[in-house]
Amino acid sequence: MRISDDRYSRERLCLQLALRFLEHEARTQTIRAWTGLSDDRIRKLYRSYITRARRYVPRHRGKSPHQVAYFTRSLRVQQETAWLASLLSLFGAVPAQPTADAASALPSVARGELLCHAFEVYREMIPSSQISFEHTVFLATALSRGEQLRLGGCSECGSLVVTERFPIRVKRCHQCASPPPPRC
Repeated sequence: MRISDDRYSRERLCLQLALRFLEHEARTQTIRAWTGLSDDRIRKLYRSYITRARRYVPRHRGKSPHQVAYFTRSLRVQQETAWLASLLSLFGAVPAQPTADAASALPSVARGELLCHAFEVYREMIPSSQISFEHTVFLATALSRGEQLRLGGCSECGSLVVTERFPIRVKRCHQCASPPPPRC
């Protein structure tokens, strides 16, 4: 095997990851950040492979999600966020400890594959989830930075919860926070 053969396998991995991101409806800027492919190359991949797919895969435009409040807007989304964060952590898609330079350290082909795998398992668990792939990428980045969101434990049972960096109240999971059913 020649040294140059490794270059082609790296490029093949980037292209495969870009196709997985496209199937999950990722934006061009997200794919570029995680694979290093050019915008033109990503658009050509979409036209060549995704438009011929059996199901329609829309292309989203504009800025990627960037508001942390999305993950706390309802009880359902909070619970789904905790499950997704748990999978991201278990698969190694987010580092164990937050890093200040997560924007450049997190996006890579290896971590991108872990991110896709965690998201696919999550979607199998919760097919009607309200959290999109773009929100998953944002959640992974936010958890990796640790500036706005962090992984923590429930104050009563210790189960995994996603908390703000400086929570106002003691964070409890939904099972511990919900009132007990009335007794008759």
